[in-house]
Amino acid sequence: MDMGTSDDRPKYEFVDMDSSGEGAVRTAFTNQVAYCEANGAPITARIVAAILAVVEGERSNALIERIRGWHGAPLADALPLRVAGGIHSLHLSGDAPELMPIYRGIPAADTDIVEQVIFGHEAQLLPWLDGPPQTNEAGRSSNFIAAMLWLASEGLPARFECLELGSSAGINLMLDRYGYDLGGVEVGPANPVMTFKPEWKGNPPPDEAIEIVSAKGCDVAPVDLTDPAQALRLKAYIWPEHTVRFERIEAAIRAASDKKPDILKMNAAAFVEAELAKPQAEGTTRVLMHSIVWQYVPKDQQQRIVAAMEKAGARASADTPLAWVSVEADRTVHRHVLKVRYWPGGDEEVQLGWSHAHGADIEWLGA
Repeated sequence: MDMGTSDDRPKYEFVDMDSSGEGAVRTAFTNQVAYCEANGAPITARIVAAILAVVEGERSNALIERIRGWHGAPLADALPLRVAGGIHSLHLSGDAPELMPIYRGIPAADTDIVEQVIFGHEAQLLPWLDGPPQTNEAGRSSNFIAAMLWLASEGLPARFECLELGSSAGINLMLDRYGYDLGGVEVGPANPVMTFKPEWKGNPPPDEAIEIVSAKGCDVAPVDLTDPAQALRLKAYIWPEHTVRFERIEAAIRAASDKKPDILKMNAAAFVEAELAKPQAEGTTRVLMHSIVWQYVPKDQQQRIVAAMEKAGARASADTPLAWVSVEADRTVHRHVLKVRYWPGGDEEVQLGWSHAHGADIEWLGA
């Protein structure tokens, strides 16, 4: 049931997300540069390239040594974006004014500037290596909504109970408060907090009436959008080229101030196991969803989640079905794959589309 890709999509060399050891750090940074350039983020690409140049230079400090000797898989761990996020935070706070030319898109001596920042703000940057980026982006919710429209067209109940992994600040948990124009198919409340109209390629998704009954998520380090300090950290992970994303996060902050999203501080596997063990109301579809999260979930937890979903899927019924919607990176084409499974009857994985990293466009492959 895999619907494949469009014939004109470029192909790239295979990249092992889990590679580590010699050469893995350089591969992670060069791949991230290409990924940023392919997703309309030339400023972030400049920052990442400059960081790599400093790492491969002669100078050293504790930050550089941690990057050089990274324990783990630097691409799966999003090591380049951890450092880039820290540098962006220094720009946003005004602590590193020398970064201004780069962030304004002005030609500059990028490596010299970034080297000055890395050695001048070592203590501030080191903690950014301690955890993965919090890349919470409301635009990705368009993928979830499109998938739910498709699931409804497949005959599953159109009332959805949503469970999200890696919710970060819970921005996508508020997806029922947003409006959507998906290839001409409009979904959402009369007065949405914000509206998304991604550039749509291919047929429109099915035009179905759907309802979000509930939305709950988990994160090992939830972000409170109503706390200015935590919100600033989240903004630091936003690629500066994408100014609309800053507007979106401000709208999300206002929405969270009205009603906070439901986020539990739990690891992904424990959350899935606990939620799937709870009774499910008849006439609802329980859907597990996640975007740009799976690479951060430890392998043992991934195995537990797959086992829990397949076990729950085996007992799912037409009145209480289970679905799994994911939007995860394909580093060989620098795009994101929208995939769906559902039980009973659709446990074979289906690719519904390709998506921009932040929902700017969707190439729909579904019927």
